[in-house]
Amino acid sequence: MKSRLVKMNDMLTKAVAGKYAVAHININNLEWIKASLTAAQNNNSPIILGVSEGAAKYMCGFKNVADMVNNVMETMNITVPVALHLDHGSYEGALKAIEAGFSSVMFDGSKYCFEENTKLLKEVIQKANEKNISVEAEVGSIGGSEDGVTADGELANVEECKIMSQFDISCLAAGIGNIHGIYPANWKGLNFDRLAEIAKVTNHKPLVLHGGTGIPTDMIKKAINLGIAKINVNTECQLAFAEATRKYIEAKKDLDLDAKGFDPRKLLKPGTQAIIDKVTEKMEIFGSINKA
Repeated sequence: MKSRLVKMNDMLTKAVAGKYAVAHININNLEWIKASLTAAQNNNSPIILGVSEGAAKYMCGFKNVADMVNNVMETMNITVPVALHLDHGSYEGALKAIEAGFSSVMFDGSKYCFEENTKLLKEVIQKANEKNISVEAEVGSIGGSEDGVTADGELANVEECKIMSQFDISCLAAGIGNIHGIYPANWKGLNFDRLAEIAKVTNHKPLVLHGGTGIPTDMIKKAINLGIAKINVNTECQLAFAEATRKYIEAKKDLDLDAKGFDPRKLLKPGTQAIIDKVTEKMEIFGSINKA
């Protein structure tokens, strides 16, 4: 079956020009795939489905994930642009995702020195170009914890951003005070001066904001205006799914034997709808509705 997936390049270039951002929604299972695609199609919005290496392992491997997404897109008749993206990929993980049929990969070389990061990035780019796949790179570390990778919030080095932006990448993730997961009460907020500097020296290459959960809307909109074209959301969808599922169980609907409330399709339905609602909310804030 021919892949229905697209690279990130066109959607992110259009986002920068149009002053909006594309939602990168991390998927964890079939419900996440269906919910994210439903929200995108309903809102006529492009979308990036993100998969961490841990989530890919949980879903039985990169190839199974790529096949699932393509099959679901065909069955649901999804017509909006969809990219399937490896999130925070290792060097080995990026190569595996490229071979498995992902349309985009992120190489996270933040654990290496800058020289080693760029050396491995060039190799990933070469492999990706052979398959017509887009690449996201990262300068420095993004704060918080993501799939076992933990780092304090930091500000990316502007000169390193400039150098990396000159490689054949579709977008660049650079720390501007953002973190993964829940933001602490003493969080200082995004550093817009650093973001403006990075946007200028990278010649307005599409920039990525990781840790989109919990950032105030006014900060999100200002970041988009300064060049953020892709915003990653994961924790918020997980929390929404968990809350809706908890309410279903606390209402003891799963104990309704006559209605078969214990059926997984019914048990997971409120959480799935919660994801649709949360992704729709993000698309409204990011300004991507009707941008497909």
